[in-house]
Amino acid sequence: MNDTVATQIRQLTPRDIKRWDAFVEQHAEGTFFHLAGWKTVLEQAFGHKAYYLFAESTTGEIQGILPLGQVKSYLFGNGLISTPFCVYGGSIAISNDICNQLEQAACMLATQLQVAHLELRQRIPRETSWQHKDLYVTFRKEIDSDPEKNLLAIPRKQRAMVRKGIQSGLVSKISNDVDAVHRVYSESVRNLGTPVFSQHYFRILKEVFGDACEALTVHHGDNIVAGVLSFYFRNEVLPYYGGGSVAARELKANDFMYWEVMRRASEHGYQIFDFGRSKQGTGAYDFKRNWGFEPQPMSYEFYLVTAKQLPDVNPLNPKYRFFINLWKRLPLPVSRFIGPFLSRNLG
Repeated sequence: MNDTVATQIRQLTPRDIKRWDAFVEQHAEGTFFHLAGWKTVLEQAFGHKAYYLFAESTTGEIQGILPLGQVKSYLFGNGLISTPFCVYGGSIAISNDICNQLEQAACMLATQLQVAHLELRQRIPRETSWQHKDLYVTFRKEIDSDPEKNLLAIPRKQRAMVRKGIQSGLVSKISNDVDAVHRVYSESVRNLGTPVFSQHYFRILKEVFGDACEALTVHHGDNIVAGVLSFYFRNEVLPYYGGGSVAARELKANDFMYWEVMRRASEHGYQIFDFGRSKQGTGAYDFKRNWGFEPQPMSYEFYLVTAKQLPDVNPLNPKYRFFINLWKRLPLPVSRFIGPFLSRNLG
């Protein structure tokens, strides 16, 4: 790649989608969350405004991209984020100069919109002069084409949990039934004290990404006890929205579920298992480490516009503890009804 300077920053239109995605697919730092389909998801599932910026050369070639979504809420503030509801984002380009141009354009847009802050969710630090938040880490690991080697690579205690799930007679199934995944997922997040995403959101994800968005359910007899929505990108699998019923804990269904995603992915030639981000000091963080994954730092970078300090919307914030404990006690139908109105603003 050369260092040709971009002459124009444009916003994505429907006719640009194919070449946007082609750029993401071939760029070393491109991720599933940079794909243009997320613009449709943000707009159709949540009603948020999306501003997908790209740098174009004088010859009409895309030289860099920066996807942005605005999440505006009376409860949780007003932010311009790359990318809302996604673990990764930020600018990717053929050179640092192009990235700088895109980020400068994003800062101008953030000022124009009068948001509180602009947030870039980078895997690799870029804007060292911006404020940073080191709350999250990500967990990624190479997997072998031989499932047995992958099983043996799981630390002994965690491997025992997987084997117990197998011995419990659990069976995994792949289908297009995102609603079934949503049912067990919604129960799981209610038990954690977190507002659930809407069923409509899951359906839009499947509609937009097709075969790259896969629903896996775990069955114990006639009952679905766990389920996960996974994303596939290049040689990677990302189990993204997963959870289980109360019965899942005793059956070790969640352990079995992630094992089945890994087993099936390795058999189909995928080489990277991306467990996604987790907050340090949480149960999810410990769970992923128990699988033999080492945390990799992430750099969430903030350009403050009207805000005076960094946003702190996360369950570790003490001011949300009462709400979380209250939410855990809500009847499941109530949490499923109210949850989407709140979760759409969490970003």
